[in-house]
Amino acid sequence: MQRLKDKIALVTGSGAGIGRAVAKLFAEEGAHVYLTDVDGEAVTRAAAEHSARGHAVTGMTVDVSRGQDVSALMRTIEKAHRRLDVVVNNAGINVRSDFRTMSDADWVRLREVNLDGIIRIARDAFPLLKASGRGSLVNMASIMGHRGMRTLAAYGATKGAISALTRGLAVEYGPYNIRVNALAPGFIETALTERVLKIKAFSDALLEQTPLKRFGTAEDVALAALFFASDESAFITGAELAVDGGMAAGL
Repeated sequence: MQRLKDKIALVTGSGAGIGRAVAKLFAEEGAHVYLTDVDGEAVTRAAAEHSARGHAVTGMTVDVSRGQDVSALMRTIEKAHRRLDVVVNNAGINVRSDFRTMSDADWVRLREVNLDGIIRIARDAFPLLKASGRGSLVNMASIMGHRGMRTLAAYGATKGAISALTRGLAVEYGPYNIRVNALAPGFIETALTERVLKIKAFSDALLEQTPLKRFGTAEDVALAALFFASDESAFITGAELAVDGGMAAGL
């Protein structure tokens, strides 16, 4: 059964990692997927791979920190489909830094992508989600929005804000039959985490705190996103689902 058959879906940051896995699964489940990423070459490669499999996709280079990019994206979708059924608000970056010496430039860049970009997509997609009649907005938060870790204080602040935003938008968008939920991944094996997870002492310490004793995969997160995108979660809004192997459940 194709759980997203004939749905129009947008997945930001879908050139690699979690976003790419989400886009792949959604396309396999029957959605027409808009792939967007600041890395235009990555989007082109991903779109070509999908097309070769017979998937319905549209690739666009979009920097979510730029209002004109997001406006152009929404105009393109509106012209082609008049609606958006699913948005996975995934685009994000990480800047690891000792908070005491973090530069203003690093903080601004982190905020512009991880928070301003999330807000911009959630706001500008509203008319198209409303037009769907059964819209679903899935924001990508993080376990770091709830737990502290050295060099990740600023990153965690942006992700904690996404959790709060999700709850607020669930209330604000609910009357328009738009569900708003969030995913909070733990440590997922992607290119972004590859370097730190190769440090044995660090990875061993993380696994010790993870009841399932493994790191997550991008596909683990994609399956959770599919649940929130599909009608299987039709009466769920304002929720945050941890995809972390149980890490957040521990002390």
